[in-house]
Amino acid sequence: MTRILRSFFAAAAAAVFSVGVAAQSSGFDASLMDRSVAPCNDFYQYANGEWLRTTEIPASEARWGTFNILSERNNVILREILEAAAKKPGAKGSDTQLIGDFYATCMDEAAIERNGTRPIDQTLKRIAGMKTAADVQRQIAWMHANGVPAVFSFGVGADLKDAEAVILNGFQGGLSLPNRDYYSNTDERSVETREKFVEYVTNMFKLLGDSESAAAANAATVMRLQTRLAGASLAPVELRNPDNRYNKISFEEAQKLTPDFEWKRYLEGRGIKGETEANIAPAKFFEEVNAMVKDVPVADWQTYLRWMTVNSAAPFLPKRFADENFNFFGRYLSGQQERQPRWRTCVQNTNGNLGEALGMEYARRQFKPEAKARMNELIDNLMAAMEDRINNLEWMSADTKKEAQTKLSTFKRKIGYPDVLRGYKGLEITRRSYAENQQASARFQINRSLEDLGKPRDKTRWGFTPSTVNASYSPLNNEITFPAGILQPPFFNFEADDAINYGAIGGVIGHEITHGFDDQGSRFDAEGNLRMWWTAEDRQKFDERAACLVKQWDGYEVQPGLFMVGKLALGENIGDFAGLTVAYDAFQRSLKGKPRPANIDGFTPEQRFFLGWARVWASKYTPEAEIAQVRNGPHSLPKWRVLGPLSNMPQFKQAFGCKAGDPMVRETPCSIW
Repeated sequence: MTRILRSFFAAAAAAVFSVGVAAQSSGFDASLMDRSVAPCNDFYQYANGEWLRTTEIPASEARWGTFNILSERNNVILREILEAAAKKPGAKGSDTQLIGDFYATCMDEAAIERNGTRPIDQTLKRIAGMKTAADVQRQIAWMHANGVPAVFSFGVGADLKDAEAVILNGFQGGLSLPNRDYYSNTDERSVETREKFVEYVTNMFKLLGDSESAAAANAATVMRLQTRLAGASLAPVELRNPDNRYNKISFEEAQKLTPDFEWKRYLEGRGIKGETEANIAPAKFFEEVNAMVKDVPVADWQTYLRWMTVNSAAPFLPKRFADENFNFFGRYLSGQQERQPRWRTCVQNTNGNLGEALGMEYARRQFKPEAKARMNELIDNLMAAMEDRINNLEWMSADTKKEAQTKLSTFKRKIGYPDVLRGYKGLEITRRSYAENQQASARFQINRSLEDLGKPRDKTRWGFTPSTVNASYSPLNNEITFPAGILQPPFFNFEADDAINYGAIGGVIGHEITHGFDDQGSRFDAEGNLRMWWTAEDRQKFDERAACLVKQWDGYEVQPGLFMVGKLALGENIGDFAGLTVAYDAFQRSLKGKPRPANIDGFTPEQRFFLGWARVWASKYTPEAEIAQVRNGPHSLPKWRVLGPLSNMPQFKQAFGCKAGDPMVRETPCSIW
């Protein structure tokens, strides 16, 4: 709860496909370029055009690119580990037994069919037995304790203004569509989405045994209640302001905020004792929850809670439920044509539930000590480059620079895999039921998080599994994380020259470092606390420079009438632009005192730096996935993660000899860090 993690890439499912990203003698496969396009006109097409022309999105995927391809390579390795563990699981409670049994039950589709709705029958029976508003509140608490989403979210996380503390956090929730705007936007696609959603809900109620008319009426009830919750929720852009997510109050104050929702009863239902305060945000959302507790009939709550139960469990229930779930979320919202192979689903779900156990075996097989040493060297160089950039900023005062340098000097780093393992003591995974294993894992994670209350926050923990193809910055920990999974070609290539690596993994490192100084990360100080450490004048100057990027991205038209949302993707765009600038500086620093590197494949070192970055973003999306990415953010679509920052950089202009008036040269470039 209230975990803020600024990732490099939005997680995506993986699929089988091959592309020239294996280690090359030059570290870059020039055959995937389109040299008929001038680099100063469209560098994304120039660098990736042949790959884009010849690549098809696999039917089971909504998008396809280097992240997916590398994830798939990792999935194959994880599958080997899991199949071996499933055949020989080892002692009860061991990592091998846990991952082996979890994977085995996921793969046993015949058993899933035999079990039917048995895994959710107890929850549905409890819901059917509700008679009063007090029963509704008790049931919400029970569902939360068992990992079933309902009405709002409530769990354990950091105090944004005291990063060492662990507190309770209540937050908006209770929706099934991606965010509040899906319930209120009036464009044609949004209206159609709501109609398709109601059809999906209707079909799911019919699968639970409701008649056609009852299912339709129940679907209308679900939409009505979720629309109310959505109307009181923060919009995606509003969520970017951490102040909007912070409202720490005592439970006495919380009771005044929601006089008809009994917090004492809720906490008792969750087994939480002795806590006197929590972060309850946003206040307007909980005011609406209170109103709904008061005026929504119990019968309507029964309908809503039945829906939340079956929808959350659908992927783990028999095929008829999982197919309906996929048809809406996968096929309609994302543009996937078919479900992915079962083994891949089971690999991903085992990794999601038991990622430390599975990931450490992956790291033992795949992660080399020299990779960590090389990463530390690269990070050191980029940190030095960032220090220089802060010192040389003309628009920032000495007072703010001092605070910025203090924050930069205290950055922590996590590379490869966790040094401290939490383990899974007390978690019981069996061969009885896949859904039961999912439920047991959810309860285990929830209960384990509650044990953190009253203790100093453990900053050694990781937000990623070791095999994850991603990277992140945590403002609460003031740290950057690079899992073993991403430290492979095309991001990190021992066979490549420094230019390619500084453009690829160096750009990733710079992206994460500068997240500490983007529109959100810059609100947190060196200790990870939400505190305005800027002078008012400097903050205004920063906001003016950030507004330049907002305006730039607002002008990018993805599909006819569909434009990027500059404010929603601002943090990631700052990370790309500033991070790539810092990486370029670090690359230039690395060349000092050395003979100039020879050209490779006909490209100068500077040109190869930018080609390294562009190749990272070789990607294709379904039209539906493009819409979802634009609306949900916070990452820009890959094409504009190349064109956007490079068109602002004089370094790119010089490297390729671009001239004023070329599409890759902005008339009035933006500048922040």
